[in-house]
This record gives sequence, C-alpha cells and structure tokens, in this order.
Amino acid sequence: MSLLTANALAKSFGPVDIFSDVTLNIPHHARIGLVGPNGVGKTTLLRILLGVEEPSSGEVQYSRGLRMAYLPQEARLLTGRTLWQECLTVFDDLIQRQTELARLESAMADPEQAESALGSYGRLQEEFERLGGYTFETRIRQTLTGLGFSRSDINRPLAHLSGGQRTRALLAKLLLSNPDLLLLDEPTNHLDISAVEWLENYLKDWPGAVLIVSHDRYFLDQVVNTVWEMTPTMETYHGNYSAYLVQREERYQRRLEEYQAQQEFIDKEEDYIRRNIAGQNTRQAQGRRTRLERMLEEVRLAPPQQSRKMRFRLQAVGRSGDLVLRTEALSIGYHDEGRPLFEAPDLVLKRGECAAVIGPNGAGKTTFLKTLLEQIPPYSGEVRLGASLQIGYFAQAHEGLRSENTLMEEINKVAPAMLPAGVRDYLAKFLFTGDDVFKEVKVLSGGERGRLALACLALQGTNLLLLDEPTNHLDLPSQELLQALLGDYQGTILLVSHDRYLIDALATQIWEVEPAQRTLRVFDGTYSEYRAARQAEAQQAAAEKTAVQTEKTDKERPRSTNSSAERKRKERIRVIEAEITALESQIVAVTRQLEKPPSDAGKVVQLGRDYQNLQHSLETRLNEWTELAEE
Repeated sequence: MSLLTANALAKSFGPVDIFSDVTLNIPHHARIGLVGPNGVGKTTLLRILLGVEEPSSGEVQYSRGLRMAYLPQEARLLTGRTLWQECLTVFDDLIQRQTELARLESAMADPEQAESALGSYGRLQEEFERLGGYTFETRIRQTLTGLGFSRSDINRPLAHLSGGQRTRALLAKLLLSNPDLLLLDEPTNHLDISAVEWLENYLKDWPGAVLIVSHDRYFLDQVVNTVWEMTPTMETYHGNYSAYLVQREERYQRRLEEYQAQQEFIDKEEDYIRRNIAGQNTRQAQGRRTRLERMLEEVRLAPPQQSRKMRFRLQAVGRSGDLVLRTEALSIGYHDEGRPLFEAPDLVLKRGECAAVIGPNGAGKTTFLKTLLEQIPPYSGEVRLGASLQIGYFAQAHEGLRSENTLMEEINKVAPAMLPAGVRDYLAKFLFTGDDVFKEVKVLSGGERGRLALACLALQGTNLLLLDEPTNHLDLPSQELLQALLGDYQGTILLVSHDRYLIDALATQIWEVEPAQRTLRVFDGTYSEYRAARQAEAQQAAAEKTAVQTEKTDKERPRSTNSSAERKRKERIRVIEAEITALESQIVAVTRQLEKPPSDAGKVVQLGRDYQNLQHSLETRLNEWTELAEE
C-alpha cells in the first residue's frame, strides 16, 4: 500500500490555473525528485500533500497513522531555546522515560518501594533501549555536525542564528524525528558542499520515503530514483536526474515524430479529398472526409511542448594571451582582521581553462574573486593578469544592478546604442516580455535578477569570465542552458559555485578553500577525478591510522607470542567470552520475568536482586575482557 495517493489534483488562484489533473502516489521507501520551471506550482503541491493548503479540486488520501515532516525553503523556527534544546524536543518522550527510570532506580533502593518499582523497571528499561534512549544525544551531535554546525553553535539561542542556520536547524529536527514521509523544498539552499554530501549519504540510508523539490542537479543524481516533472501536469521518469534528461529528450522526439506523422497523414487525406470531392471518386472522398473528421475529433495529437528557455549566446571577443592569471605568494583577506582568510600556492590559469573555486560558506571565495579583479588589495603577495583580457564579472549579490532602474534602463546602461524595440526583443530572450521590461530591479525575484545579470553579462565583450554562483535561483531549464553556453564558450572561466553538476561539466582545475588550514588546495583535473582522489586519500589516511595503532599495540605487546603467559591470556579470553554469553542469556531471561512479574512479592524482590547481581557480574567480565584484549 502507498503512503500517500492523490487523484486529479488542481489548483487555481482566481482565474489563474496553476496546475490541473495531477495524479500521483508515493510508495514506501520512495526517493522522488519533483522538478519543473519556477512558478509551475511545486511548492503549492507540497503544501497540498501536507494538508496545509486545500486543492481547488481532487483529493489526497493518506495511509493510517502516516507521519509527515516538511522543510520549507525559508524556515520560521524561532523560539527562546538554544539549538541543542530545540533538537532535544524531538526526544521529549525518551527524556520522560529517562526521568522515570531514574525515579524507579531511586525507589528500588528504598526497601519499602522496591517491590512496586521492580515490577515496571525492567519493562521500561527495555523500551528505553529499543527506542534509542542511549544513543539519541549522539545522533543529535552527528546530525548537527553533518549539517555544518560548529561546537560553538550548539548552545547558541536560535534567535542569534542566521536565517540559513535556522533552516538547517529545522532540517536537523526533521531528520531526527524519523517521519514516514519527508517533504523537502530546496534542502540544499543553505548548505555548503560538505554538508550536502553528508545529507546525500544520510538520505541514501533513510528508512522512510522522501519527496524533494530541488534545483541541485548533482544532489538529485545522488539521491532520487524517480523524477516527477510538472509541466504543469505530471510526468513520471524512472532513474536519477541524468536518466531523466535522456528520457525526456527521447520522449519529446518520439511525440514529435508521432505528431509529424499524423500531420503528414492529415495533409495527404485533405489533399485527396480536395482533389476528388467533386469528381468521379466523390464517394471515396466523402468516406475519407468522414473518417478524417472522426479521427480529428477523437485522437488528434497536439504538438509536443517544451518549456520556455532563455535564448542567448556567450561569445568570447578577441584572443587573450596564453597566460591568463598568475599569482605569487598570495594571501587573501583584510589587514584590519589581523590575519589572512587563507594563503594560496602560486596559481596559474591558462587560456581556455576553467578553474572552479569551492569551499564552505564564509571561507572567502567572493573576497578571492574581488582580489583577482583588483577591487580589494591582497593581504600579501601579487596577482598578475595576462595580456589582452576583456573581463566579465557575474556577482553573486548582483551588485552591478541598480535597484531603482528598470530592466530597459539596465540594458541601455551596458548597450546605450540599442533602440527600445531592440532592448525589448533582447530581454524577451531572457524571458522578460510585455510590461516586465518596465519593472524596477528592486521588485524582481532572485531568479529574475539572475537572468537580468546574465543579460547584461552577455552584452559585454569578454574573453575571461569570473562567475560567482551563477546558477543561484535559476530553474533547471535555465541551469541546463547556461551550462551548455559556458561549455561552448571559447574564453577562460573562473567559477565560484556550489553547483557540482556545473563544476563537473566545466572545470579543468579545482581550487578548494580549506578555512581550517587557512589555505587553498589546487587539484589539476575534473570534479569527478577530484572526488575520487579525495576518497582515496581518506581511505589511505584511515589505513595509515590503523597501521600506526597496530604498530603501537605490537610494540606494547610482549614479543614472545608463544610464551606460556600469552597462551594463558588467550585461554582466559575464550573463557570470559563464554561467561559473557551465558550472563547475557540469563539477563534476558530475568528481564522477561520482570516484564510480567509473579504475584509473590518475595520472588519479585529476588528477581530484582538476581538482575542486579547478573549485571554486576557482566560488567566485571567485560572490564576483565577489555584489559586482557588491550595487553
């Protein structure tokens, strides 16, 4: 049985239809990615499935006892608690059991209360352990660390955290709560690459089902095995994001061929009817017209549609020198802070290459770009730019756009000779049509500002592009187009991005900022090669650590392994292991009796004493085994 089923859902706001006839079901252990252009209604659909918004028509059915959790794009998690206290609220039930266990332990020490306390202690302890009572604090620490929180963040009040941190705090709570169905709306928006990779691995082992709205193509590739595309109706594709791209193109081509074949048949039939309706073959012509009219009424195919896409080119103007960028003893940062953000090895970027700068948020990547652009002086060292460079800069915050300007004024600022009709035609290539061109920059959404910044960039004659998070807020079709355009660009690219899909497609070098070491690490190769090398390094480090520990243990261990003492030690270990197994079996038996205690109070007290004696014996054997094993 499915966790959730929706039939013929539709949503309208006044006369505007957002989507219609959406039918879906979410099975157990589902890994589904929901994609589609901005404004198609993906977030609205999530809210309808969650039950916080009503559909205009259709219904949603839930399996009995279904537990759902929802991460919106911007969290509103704001209480008086600290981050740690907020995560503890997920385990209120376990904390109450923990308090009750402590009370029962105190009661068992009182002879007058021991009899009644023993009756429930064993059962409550077994439930506490089964529900993760001894591990929930460790889970909280692992989850917060994985999502990029530092130790100093854990005891900070939520009110002191940024909006992005509060969104991550809510995500941590949702993961810790273990719902049956997790609805995630852009979960990677406030995560750096290491945190996203942690979340990918976490969701791969997630026992429940997940429905994800995301513009992070690499994340979808790693996590989902089904893709739903809202067009605004729903289409299903099997596989990850890369498989979806292939299937979508195949499906479009197949529908186009079917439509073209039907159009050829219609044209052929209409031509025959037109030539013969008044001649000797009029009866055949009338019959064909009847059959054609019936076909057009019943099975006429509509031309297949593709989503609106930006239409522009990024052309390199002029040929730069072979050496585009070189640094010497470069340190990045601000002198008033007293020390640099990081130091870079001597960097070299040649014509036609693409270097991708990666690293956690706040590591100094944007400062690095501005230093290369000579907008900020280096902390120390030197930056040398090559000859004949025409530089184009795409800023993450789009600082080059003036908030009070209209879209047309922004284009005229870059291309003053362009006539109003030409400006409107040009903006239409970036999906700004009608009265959109008269909007002021300050009222644009993040995605619209990104498209406008790209429109301005494309008008500049460049042969070196410095791009700071160019895919932020772009929908998937726009990201795909930008990737294709950058792939065809004949100049040089320096790219700061968290978009691993884009990095993997373009980068010939990886420059990783490591803030803990205050350094920039250079890898010569693609992102896939960089990941493989990093994993190999981690495995090598783990192997070396194991070897060091083994060598240390060997040095501490007596060299005469065949000595009488060594044989006695191994024999004692075998005896203790057998005793531990026997004691654990006895504890299980006594625990079961305590769960259903006999009516005789004296027997209950004796069972409690037996349980404590067995636990004490087990602890003694375990300590002795540990000491012998470490010798």
